[in-house]
Amino acid sequence: MKYYIIAGEASGDLHGSNLIREIKARDAAAEIRCWGGDLMEAAGATLVKHYRDLAFMGFVEVVANLRTILRNLDFCKQDIRKFQPDLLIYIDYPGFNLRVADWAKREGFHNVYYISPQVWAWKENRVKTIKASVDRMLVILPFELDFYRKWNYPVSYVGHPLAEVIEKYKQDNASLQRNPKLIALLPGSRKQEILKKLPVMLSVTPSFPDYEFVVAKAPGVSDDFYAPLLAKFPNVRTTSNATYAVLMQAEAALVTSGTATLETALFGVPEVVCYKGNKISYLIAKRLIKVKYISLVNLIMDQLVVKELIQDDMNTQNLVQELKNLLHNQEYRNRIIGDYNQLRQLLQKGGNASAKAAEEIVDYATSLISKTTTP
Repeated sequence: MKYYIIAGEASGDLHGSNLIREIKARDAAAEIRCWGGDLMEAAGATLVKHYRDLAFMGFVEVVANLRTILRNLDFCKQDIRKFQPDLLIYIDYPGFNLRVADWAKREGFHNVYYISPQVWAWKENRVKTIKASVDRMLVILPFELDFYRKWNYPVSYVGHPLAEVIEKYKQDNASLQRNPKLIALLPGSRKQEILKKLPVMLSVTPSFPDYEFVVAKAPGVSDDFYAPLLAKFPNVRTTSNATYAVLMQAEAALVTSGTATLETALFGVPEVVCYKGNKISYLIAKRLIKVKYISLVNLIMDQLVVKELIQDDMNTQNLVQELKNLLHNQEYRNRIIGDYNQLRQLLQKGGNASAKAAEEIVDYATSLISKTTTP
């Protein structure tokens, strides 16, 4: 069968690659075309567009790049028409994917969404679009079952794919030991957010002369981009394609809001969640977003597990103070790690997310083929 998968970010590339492997394990003849990244391509899909050419973050940035986004939409539609997939699979990336799904449904294609858009945080009316255009929704957060239930829209909870990915990594790399003097800096995967957050993160390093700081570079972002940001910090080390290795060893971490906050928690590393964006984009988002927290850790646990420093609160003084708490306040550290353990148990209840999602996808695609071939 023919599958067309669209992911627009680094996390989508990771989850998409694992999904592709599981699909191929169940459908040996699977032909997969995708928007994603190097991992999805390595898993056996034909890569159409790389996510590094798609990642526009914030209201102002989207408007500034609107022409490019519209061109990408037109190209995507033409490519889908040419490929004629049996099933379209969308991985998060809602601003783009929901537009494609709406068009595809009207064109007669079938849609499955894996990793729901965060409609529970803002733009809840998007659920109407989802109900009209998405044939199957596979969710990865436990509370999303109740959210969609109130909209009378049945969804399947498959568990969180990061839980399986990180558990396997920890088992395969058990020789990596925690370094009590190592602090991880995870400034994000998009150039815009790196430019905003990394300089502030780096500004704390003089306050911790006895510690080693390691910047985990984003895949798809060149070393030349980081060089001027790091020039004044010769004692800060960097690493590429080794974020998990850094988190296996880190004592604490400064982490940009997003999937990385959950990854850090699943590695058991006490963290500070950081967000700083375009001022206008932030003010607009503040008025629209309904949730109490910005980090997945706090959202899933429905309590303040890790400190969130947002916009103006993300400054050198606050980061230094919170990092000192994480490093030296043992009671504080123990409380965070205890909450992390509960979080891990909650996310592992769903089982192997990639396998469960692939099973549902292949079964659904098979049923569609059966309907078209049955006289």
